[in-house]
Amino acid sequence: MYAVIKTGGKQYRVQPGDLLVVEKLDGEPGAKVAFGDVLLLGEGEAVTVGAPLVAGASVAATLIETRKGDKVKIFKKIRRQGYRRTRGHRQAESVLRVTGITAGGKETKWDGEVSLVTKAELDARARGLDFATMNQPRKTKAQLAAEAAAPAPKAAKAPKAEAAPAPEAEAPKAEAKAAAPKKAAAPKAEGEAKKPAAKKAAAKKDDAAE
Repeated sequence: MYAVIKTGGKQYRVQPGDLLVVEKLDGEPGAKVAFGDVLLLGEGEAVTVGAPLVAGASVAATLIETRKGDKVKIFKKIRRQGYRRTRGHRQAESVLRVTGITAGGKETKWDGEVSLVTKAELDARARGLDFATMNQPRKTKAQLAAEAAAPAPKAAKAPKAEAAPAPEAEAPKAEAKAAAPKKAAAPKAEGEAKKPAAKKAAAKKDDAAE
């Protein structure tokens, strides 16, 4: 089944599953849109022409995106006068996916899934670019200079590893060392003790002789 609808002062021949580009419509991406101005319905060889519209017929669609169309250049020139003017215009347009046609109690639906991927993202993928970073605003010279002057962040120091606790087998040894009595100093030999006394006696004899 196909239909001819009117929107934005233009007529379009559509059928379920078609991608349709029309004049700008209000709504967010993913919104449902219904066209009630159906001028003609066709199914096989049977054709129903409205007078001026087909009663009870409507076309359902899903809004994918609203964007600017291709640029149209307007060039003006007056010869021998040095007059030249160039202007450009990009018309706002909406992209739709036709999902169904309803007429006379009969409904024809499209079985596919509506993808909301925009044309700009598809073009970026085809060129091997990252669409997410393309939409970010460009940084000014002042912002770039501030980022260059900012000190680099210091790396966080790793926490020190805690000393492993001593095994239980070593604990009794340490307690035994602490409890053991200190050894007494060995007594000096008798010969070593008498030597200083002999030297003192010799010194006294020398004083008496003088």
